Amino acid sequence: MPKILIVEDNEMNRDLLKRRLSKKGYDIALAVDGLEGVSAASAERPDLILMDVGLPGIDGHEATRRIRAEPGLARIPIIALTAHAMSDDRAKAIDAGCDDYDTKPVDLPRLLAKVEALLARTAGQ
Repeated sequence: MPKILIVEDNEMNRDLLKRRLSKKGYDIALAVDGLEGVSAASAERPDLILMDVGLPGIDGHEATRRIRAEPGLARIPIIALTAHAMSDDRAKAIDAGCDDYDTKPVDLPRLLAKVEALLARTAGQ
């Protein structure tokens, strides 16, 4: 089953995503901040990353840029997750290198559709 790295500093959000995605059959890896997310991406080689934007230390945009700079990690799909829903927030996430964007609180069916679409696209490459 595909592995998803969840980079999320809020324990309740992290636990909720982990439980829900595990029930759907995904293997889950976790990171609690941006630097740990970059390290976990390198160590775990996930099939997809859910990246919180508002992280302590380096934010999700910078963590995404660092992941994209690594040749072995550059093609991993990344979905930005944020509580901000302004029109420029989506553009900032895409400009940083994210493949998609979703808002919190997470609408699980919508997020799952995005996860499945990106995993299918990556499998077809």
